[in-house]
Amino acid sequence: MKKNKLFALALSGLLVSSFMVGCSKKEEENVSTDGSTSMEKVIGGLGEAFEKANEGTTFTYNPTGSGTGIKAVQEDRCDIGLSSRALKDEEKKSGLKETVLAYDGIAVIVHPNNPVKNLTLKNISDIYTGKIKNWKEVGGKDAEIVLIGREAGSGTRDGFESITETKDVCKYRQELTSTGDVITTISKNENAIGYASLASIKDSVKAIQVDGVSPSEKTIKDGSYVVQRPFVLVTKEDQKLSESAQKFFDFALSKDGVSYILDAGAVPAK
Repeated sequence: MKKNKLFALALSGLLVSSFMVGCSKKEEENVSTDGSTSMEKVIGGLGEAFEKANEGTTFTYNPTGSGTGIKAVQEDRCDIGLSSRALKDEEKKSGLKETVLAYDGIAVIVHPNNPVKNLTLKNISDIYTGKIKNWKEVGGKDAEIVLIGREAGSGTRDGFESITETKDVCKYRQELTSTGDVITTISKNENAIGYASLASIKDSVKAIQVDGVSPSEKTIKDGSYVVQRPFVLVTKEDQKLSESAQKFFDFALSKDGVSYILDAGAVPAK
């Protein structure tokens, strides 16, 4: 009888140990992403929703920049890399694969009373670098152009300056810390120009055409609106993701992920 009790206790202990190991293993499940700072809102929303739907799985996002995120995938330091640009040919040849998650449309905005309806990409570049200083030079009123932008480190600023090739040479009058501040400032100044995520635009400002194309979900998807860039998930071509990472990857690209992408101001790729 005593031996039977000892056996039962030992068996019970073994079961408890096994259960605890199982729990520990579940708690250690992790999906790690690394890269683009501009994708913070998109990935943050998706990651938070994913964690809530998958108890015991931890989602991490390391905002290091697109180039570093791509390198992190190459060196197996994360599950999924994040890039706000398409992969270069040499990166693809090295075995990396890109999957477009969304597109980031950046609207160029002015006051509703501003008569200018269209600017070329070159016009925009010349305006922000100070080569064009008066609205009359681009068909507007005889008034000084007031340049509004985002603060250093802003993903929107990074995208805008990369596309217009004005990185680090913009002559900003004001550098504001939020999209809302940019919209509010321009809505109160008929001579101002700025940029903001398309999803955030309100009737208090006017989104102008760029090279004759208005910003919209359709023109962003078909690529005709040029002030945009892809948000890319980077993986290895010949390497399977872990079960948890694959689950997040599938969720991010699914219909369930669309609302989180839209909430972040981006346009879903699908």
